[in-house]
Amino acid sequence: MPKPATIALIIIDLQQGMLADATPKFDLDGLVARLNHLAIRVRAAGGTVIYIQHDGPPGTPFHPDNPGWQLLPTLEVRARDRIIRKTACDAFLHTALGGALRETGIGQLIVTGWATEYCVDTTVRSALARGFATVAPSDGHTVANRPHLSAEQIIEHHNAIWADFIAPGGPALVCACAEVALA
Repeated sequence: MPKPATIALIIIDLQQGMLADATPKFDLDGLVARLNHLAIRVRAAGGTVIYIQHDGPPGTPFHPDNPGWQLLPTLEVRARDRIIRKTACDAFLHTALGGALRETGIGQLIVTGWATEYCVDTTVRSALARGFATVAPSDGHTVANRPHLSAEQIIEHHNAIWADFIAPGGPALVCACAEVALA
């Protein structure tokens, strides 16, 4: 297990425009509470909290000029936290994330956020492919029901895939937010 100073909590796309529509997101309030608590623990251990914000194209709720681009007001963002912008599902693709992790010596990532089967999954796989020790908290991501699967089924499926993923840094450690070891 890396020393706490080499740990980063990645919180993906918890933005007003992504989560404010009428479609309920699975346990969103509970997720935000768990991530706020995990962020407190990571900061106290000397780790880094990084929020990933998706920049959508003009006309979408998550375009940077629209209020929907803003992070959820219930997230407890601190001044020393980092914010990195992205334009694709992969938080590493054409972003400053990889450089920010290298410059601070981060070796372990805790990947969380919205949406389980898109941006969270892609970022977990990308982190593992880059050799990062990766934790994917089983209750640290959310999604809405889809026509083909319930949110619970999507979450359960991805937790199982990440825990058995074959990659240089994998598989991911899958455990509850409260069980993430920081020391």
